[in-house]
Amino acid sequence: MQQSFPGINPLISEWKGQEITDFQEELLNKVNAHISEKWFYTHMKSIHKSLPRIDVLNLLSRYAGYSNWDDFIFRNQEIIPVAPAGDLHAEVKSGHANRYFILVPLLALAILFIFIGVFKLFNTREYRFCFYDADTKEPITNSKIEVSLLLEGESPVTSYCNNDGCFFLKTDKSLIRMVVSTPYYKTDTITRIVKKINTNEIISLHANDYALMIQYISQMKVDDWGKRRACLENMIDEGAMICQVYSENSKATGMDLLNKQEFIDKLTMPSGSLKNIEILDTRLRDGKIMVLRFRVNTQKK
Repeated sequence: MQQSFPGINPLISEWKGQEITDFQEELLNKVNAHISEKWFYTHMKSIHKSLPRIDVLNLLSRYAGYSNWDDFIFRNQEIIPVAPAGDLHAEVKSGHANRYFILVPLLALAILFIFIGVFKLFNTREYRFCFYDADTKEPITNSKIEVSLLLEGESPVTSYCNNDGCFFLKTDKSLIRMVVSTPYYKTDTITRIVKKINTNEIISLHANDYALMIQYISQMKVDDWGKRRACLENMIDEGAMICQVYSENSKATGMDLLNKQEFIDKLTMPSGSLKNIEILDTRLRDGKIMVLRFRVNTQKK
């Protein structure tokens, strides 16, 4: 109709008078068919619950350039309702609307993920954590420092500090929790709220006096064995489990389990068999050593 009458109203439901007459003449000239004005008002200007007769649908389809109604349905099945109910001026764009209902949420999700990714990228910083002696204020550089990061919903991630007593962490989190353990310092759980403008964090650790004392006693000159033994007697629990771990350079392999007296005897013997002792782990109970793991560094002279 717009090809024959360019100025006609594009909304069929608003046609009236001369426009309906022109449409009747068009059908008569193009497909040699006629529809009444009553039929037009019934099916074109109101919402009708059922389709017109198949013969009328066929002639309208031929006028629109199709072989018949079945041809029209087949070639437009993606953009028109499949159900038989409805009227001829139902939304032909309903298929496109359905696509919007799918594409718009997907597009929104994609934009959300991109936003989250960009946010994480710009908020990820590399932080440097360095450990110092709480008493001397000196960096802890002569000890093996193990750091276990406590991540929400995940198992701890363990890493070790460099020789300078520091380690680096890349994260977009503002709250960092970690468990720090090292042989000659007390194990501690550290919580830090990091700031984007300050990427260097200093953490103080308190010395493990018992571990330091054992190492000190092992290096004492042979002057007063009684004082050394008395000191060890007070530090170590009677039921303590003491384990000597052998290093790869040692002739022995595996480990030895010692009781309190055996360990004290070895540590205070004039032969100095434990002179180069290295404490690996200590655990206390009621102010006394309950678990002690150590090794002897055979490379030291």
